[in-house]
Amino acid sequence: MSMNPVVYFEIPVTDMNRAIAFYSAVFGFTFEKDIIDHNEMAFFPFEDGARGITGALAMGEIYVPTVHGILIYFGTDDIDAILHKAVEAGGEILYPKTSNGDLGHVAEFKDSEGNRIALHQK
Repeated sequence: MSMNPVVYFEIPVTDMNRAIAFYSAVFGFTFEKDIIDHNEMAFFPFEDGARGITGALAMGEIYVPTVHGILIYFGTDDIDAILHKAVEAGGEILYPKTSNGDLGHVAEFKDSEGNRIALHQK
């Protein structure tokens, strides 16, 4: 059976409540919280059988937010609305909505914790 190579991600945070509030305000997500190996986790929604992967906001000694690391893309039907919500919630636009040719549009913002997060709109 063939499968996509990426199955899960973790976004480093330094203030879990602030990060949950940010991602809830921007995307409307609800989170399930847990402690795993002494690290605080807040899991993004996951629906069995749906396309894509899931991950978590992660807080602990090994988790350090940065704009210089791996870039995660969140799919959206309206990049403009998400960028507006991100700025309203305390984020910062790092790369404005830009055409990606036939693939759609992309943009990037800095989240409440200092991570670079990307958006993709078909």
